[in-house]
Amino acid sequence: MKKKSWFTLVTTGIVSLFFSVSVYAGNVFWEPLDGFNSGAWQKADGYSNGNMFNCTWRANNVNFTKDGKMKLGLTSSARNQFDCGEYRSTNTYKYGLYEVSMKPAKNTGIVSSFFTYTGPAHGTQWDEIDIEFLGKDTTKVQFNYFTNGVGDHEKIVNLGFDASKGFHTYAFDWQPGYIKWYVDGVLKHTATTNIPKTPGKIMMNLWNGTGVDDWLGPYNGANPLYAEYDWVKFTSN
Repeated sequence: MKKKSWFTLVTTGIVSLFFSVSVYAGNVFWEPLDGFNSGAWQKADGYSNGNMFNCTWRANNVNFTKDGKMKLGLTSSARNQFDCGEYRSTNTYKYGLYEVSMKPAKNTGIVSSFFTYTGPAHGTQWDEIDIEFLGKDTTKVQFNYFTNGVGDHEKIVNLGFDASKGFHTYAFDWQPGYIKWYVDGVLKHTATTNIPKTPGKIMMNLWNGTGVDDWLGPYNGANPLYAEYDWVKFTSN
């Protein structure tokens, strides 16, 4: 039987087991990513975002391993036709601490991500908070956010390790007046202007780009490629 993903902390001042910087008490959404939890998550399937996304989302590109990991795949079904994977929460979430243990894919022209998103397709303004790994250099991570479609807040941080070689914990603390991004519990970047305010879905995806070589580098068609995720956790205020 699938373990229950929702529970309530009954003691105030509990520190996240995986995050020793901030203290939270409240509702926790914990997902071990050891199997498809259809009650809380959806696999994107059968469509493309277009523009810079050079692939079609396929449910078959979201898989779970015997050792309890989720693998998002970038594959090719025909010459110059690519399929990729996206996993997103059914519900939306707002202020709190978002954490993920992940290992991005390494290759020029691709992105592995963990983020929150909502937009016109959901009847809202475009608000988004990002943790993105550009596969051309996985010794760095990019943080970014959009508020009502306004972005250009990119911050690239040197990690001091190659993220594609092992699992690390990446997080952001989203509050009304700021966003703080962390790597393995260490604060790496803070934003304080025009902060998003609309609840969004928790999302993870792997995709190859087109027409954005200056950002991602040229995609060389290499496949299959995989980004791996061990667990996800959201702790509300």
